[in-house]
Amino acid sequence: AGCYVFMATRNGTVKKTLLRDFSRPRSAGIIALDLVEGDELIGAQLTDGDRELMLFSSGGKSIRFSEKQVRSMGRVSRGVRGMEIGADEHVVTLLVADDGLVLTATANGYGKCSALDEYRSQGRGGKGLISIQTNERNGDLVGALMVATTDEIMLITNGGLLVRTRVSEVSVSGRTTMGVRLIRLGDDEQLIGLQRIEESENEGDDDDEADGEEDIFDV
Repeated sequence: AGCYVFMATRNGTVKKTLLRDFSRPRSAGIIALDLVEGDELIGAQLTDGDRELMLFSSGGKSIRFSEKQVRSMGRVSRGVRGMEIGADEHVVTLLVADDGLVLTATANGYGKCSALDEYRSQGRGGKGLISIQTNERNGDLVGALMVATTDEIMLITNGGLLVRTRVSEVSVSGRTTMGVRLIRLGDDEQLIGLQRIEESENEGDDDDEADGEEDIFDV
């Protein structure tokens, strides 16, 4: 097994390329994959040839498959279908399936954690399984993370609001459920991203006193 760069695009294409193929970078950059018009790269992960990958779509679907189902290709190749998506959907997240929980979040500020075992492995290129309900209350799926209960996450809105919360405060529920409120949003405000924050041993009591506060930054 070697070391690979595994990539996914908005339209559901995936590609695996040996890391050594990127060993001679140029000042202007080098081609990583051939994108069709209207498509874009949404994520890249380092893998060892034996991992399982997960794709999540804006329609609340997800698919989990072995990277062995994707052959290694050169940098200028286009890739293969990783997930079949609807005409009004797009892929939002690429994850390496790892130990922990799968946290999903939606545009209207709702989300949940689910056990990884709820996402059974499937064949590459399928429509996937429901990851979280997307409806008028929830809105579209905007992101997913592999998390541990000791982690914290940062939630980011299109209004420039960043809110930090503990994963332990997010309920664990089944894959097909609607989830709970993660963040309160203002009128016309939406959640646009989330990021995992690993627990730091250097964080002290000062941080605990600030829990619940919402700081606004320009983004």
